[in-house]
Amino acid sequence: MPVDLKDIASIAGMSGLYRVVSPSRNGIVVETLDEKNNRFVAQAKHRISLLSEISVYQQNTEETLPLAEVFDRIRQQQGQEVGLTSKSSNSELTQFMESIVPDYDRERVYVSDIKKIAGWYNIVSKQVPFTEAEPSEEESTESVKTKTGPETEPEKEV
Repeated sequence: MPVDLKDIASIAGMSGLYRVVSPSRNGIVVETLDEKNNRFVAQAKHRISLLSEISVYQQNTEETLPLAEVFDRIRQQQGQEVGLTSKSSNSELTQFMESIVPDYDRERVYVSDIKKIAGWYNIVSKQVPFTEAEPSEEESTESVKTKTGPETEPEKEV
């Protein structure tokens, strides 16, 4: 994947994104993905969603597009930062999403979801490093050395 989202979480009712640090007795320890890096315990009552488990619905298929792939497409088209804000118009947001994922399901992906994706991308692009796609490694085969000439058996002791 182009960006590793397995330790990045969103907490319902709280703005921003959080890095999962470690489990604790009462929940999980998270730190904010901003300059402050504040740590606190997110309790079981908080609804926590890992970004690696979030995907975008697509039309005419049962498949979904993982958020990491959506972020990679945004990075390829928009660069480091998206010019959208929470105050952007609905038409700007839908045009943005259509340019990134042309076949997204317009009935199940709401404008509020697109706002979250744009905001999350801006945070992730600043705080989590993107990795370049590695070239696919071809299978390397070792050459097998064969003996040339007549095979000799070890001498047997009599």
